Amino acid sequence: MHEHDTQPWQHDHTFGQDQRRPGESRTLIVIAITAAMMVIELAAGIAFGSMALLADGLHMASHAAALSITAFAYVYARKNARNSRFSFGTGKVNALGGFTGAVLLALFAVFMAIESVVRLLNPVEIVFNQAIAVAVVGLLVNGVCVFILGVDDHGHDPDESHGGHDHHGHDHNLKSAYLHVIADALTSVLAIIALLAAKYFGLVWMDPVVGVVGAVLVARWSWGLLAASSAVLLDRQAPQSQREQIRKTLEAHTDTRVTDLHVWSIGPAIYAAEIAVVAHQPLSPADYKTRLPASLGLVHVTIEVHACPADEPVV
Repeated sequence: MHEHDTQPWQHDHTFGQDQRRPGESRTLIVIAITAAMMVIELAAGIAFGSMALLADGLHMASHAAALSITAFAYVYARKNARNSRFSFGTGKVNALGGFTGAVLLALFAVFMAIESVVRLLNPVEIVFNQAIAVAVVGLLVNGVCVFILGVDDHGHDPDESHGGHDHHGHDHNLKSAYLHVIADALTSVLAIIALLAAKYFGLVWMDPVVGVVGAVLVARWSWGLLAASSAVLLDRQAPQSQREQIRKTLEAHTDTRVTDLHVWSIGPAIYAAEIAVVAHQPLSPADYKTRLPASLGLVHVTIEVHACPADEPVV
């Protein structure tokens, strides 16, 4: 049989990863806004001798770098979607981008905590009006970025009784960018509250204390994203409810039993599956595949069929 004769049974492994994702355009817009604000703050800080503006400008630079990693992951996944070196396409680049962003978010939380503790032990003089103005401008800018990146897939994993996030269906790369701007906005909100309390009530200790609180919250977000993205990178099984639906669908034929089932994420909301079934009168693999609902997001399915001897029961 010639190679071209097998084409009806062949398929590619792009699974839509060659398409530009909405998160890519949103991230590029946010990078442009963040970079512009960074340049303005650094220039103003140098021109007016303001350490507060310089510090916030460098803060913006760190987030611009993190968001650039997010943008790179989108472009890399799209450009290499048809690269045969990737067994199941480049869907997991999305999770890798999210994981990298989560690591940077964790480092940001550690920096916030250390800086806050240092200031708690060694208070520094604060120029309140200027610091408040910088925090307000930062909050407005980050509010715009949060609106642009706003994601609506913060659902929960139906498999997780402890309320963990659905670690398979999310665009982890976009979630990483979203959490970075949320963390920045949170920093601005806490700073405004602390600075107002210090200016009008003399509670100078509030500034470093709310910094510690913010660091704890950011660390928690980072941990959640690390857990979700690493589960995809390590081929963790799909949610129990999804696996049960596959099993019940195939075993609806009373003579068939599923003996082995592996379902894992290979990209946002897409899955691969390896299934072994046994039956006295087995169907063909193609027949079993047609029984699987399209709503399960299975884009690459391998079914292994075994015939059970007539004198042995199918358990």
